Amino acid sequence: MRIRTAARKSSGGTQGTDGAVLTHAKAALLLTDVINDLDFPGSEPLIRAAEAMAPRLARLADRARRAGVPVIYVNDNFGHWQSDWRKVVAWCQRPQSPGRTVVEQLRPQDEDYFVLKPKHSGFFSTTLDLLLKQMGARTVLLAGIATDICILFTANDAYMRDYSVVVARDCVAANTRHKTAFTLNQIRDVLKGDTPTAQTLTLAALRSLRRTGRLS
Repeated sequence: MRIRTAARKSSGGTQGTDGAVLTHAKAALLLTDVINDLDFPGSEPLIRAAEAMAPRLARLADRARRAGVPVIYVNDNFGHWQSDWRKVVAWCQRPQSPGRTVVEQLRPQDEDYFVLKPKHSGFFSTTLDLLLKQMGARTVLLAGIATDICILFTANDAYMRDYSVVVARDCVAANTRHKTAFTLNQIRDVLKGDTPTAQTLTLAALRSLRRTGRLS
């Protein structure tokens, strides 16, 4: 995976100093904390929920890439300020990592982006807002872990920054189904967000989302 630095315009987007082109799209898929060792007391219910949703999310991320929707990993740095994304992926794929099965299904691809975050929200003290603005994105499509914590905090901060919020409701995981259901209701009622299933986010729907920033 390349780390891209915006520098100048090209016909396909903004070209960085390393020659890579920054994707231009009205929407981006944010994969929140899916690169995660899930190694903490009481994590078993979350691990089961994450393992159940991971195949659906992997298929959604693949469709997003094919539709030209940029995929951005917005991920915890696990308190290690000197870590980069490669170290985070390697750490979470250790044989003894409880989250290894999820990580193996959702590994970043070469064209993806990676933003390390220190707290719950993907926007707090990160470059995410700047990256989205350079892409021209006005809608964030959220998926990942955990629904009632990092998904909710990121959705809230996106809403306060005037992004439209979409959450793939069967591509998020929490300790209980009740926590996920309650959070999704909050996102719909308070943040005016949409919560479609991954199945409805077809290749055609994602291409429309990339062009217009709206669900068709």
